[in-house]
Parts: sequence; C-alpha cells; structure tokens
Amino acid sequence: MKISTRGRYALRMMVEIARRNSGEWISIKDISERQGISVKYLEQIVTNLTRSGLLLSSRGPQGGYMLAKAPSQYTAGEILRAIEGDLTPVACLESNAKPCERRGICPTIRFWEGLHKVINDYVDSVTLQDLADTYKDRDELDFII
Repeated sequence: MKISTRGRYALRMMVEIARRNSGEWISIKDISERQGISVKYLEQIVTNLTRSGLLLSSRGPQGGYMLAKAPSQYTAGEILRAIEGDLTPVACLESNAKPCERRGICPTIRFWEGLHKVINDYVDSVTLQDLADTYKDRDELDFII
C-alpha cells in the first residue's frame, strides 16, 4: 500500500488548518503559501474533504475553510480514507471487492488481514491534534539568529 501525494497533502492541509483553528476562515491561498502546495492541487483535495464533512467552506473574499469539529475528534485514518478510499494492502480485502474464489484456501490471507488491521489501528490511533502538536513542537525549536 502506498499513500498518494493527494493523501499526504490532504493530511498536511488538515494539520495546517488545525494549527490555526481559531474560528476564523483560512484561505486556500494562505495554506498553499505555508505548505508549499499549489492552489490548484489544494482545490482538488479540498473538494473531497468538504464533501466528506471534514471541512466547512465559505465563499467570498473573507471566506475559506475551517474544521467541522475539534482537531482531537479527527483521526489520520478518516482523513486518509476521505482521499484514498480503503487503506487495504491487497485488493481482495477492499470492501467493494469481488469475493476471491481462493479466499478459503489462500495461504496468505491471514497475513494480509493482520497487516490491514495493524495499518487501520495505527492510523486510527493518531489524531489531527496529535499531528498539529508535533508540528508545533518543531516550530518551537526553530531558532532564527
């Protein structure tokens, strides 16, 4: 399993919004400048995040995006799934996959199921607040002379 650039950028975007979670709208241009991601790319990503109910949006000159709930109520897993879909290591475990005719005799299915569980348990154990706090800690260590 490999997380796409869209998935990685979605997570970075959500961390940026979480770090600045003051109840004010954050423009996509501002996120773009702070994260070094093009506005066009973020526009593609933000559509999925908004449709999934993870972000709220407001149009207009003072508009932008904000979190739909507190950063501690999001997991990295739900953000990644909004962009990537199932986080399965093999196609036969995907929720909409055609049942595999070899599943009952497959010598590796338990391995793939175990890996799938480990992946999901981990991404669902890390909150957006955890990621924002880690990012904040790095900022505090940035000394400029």
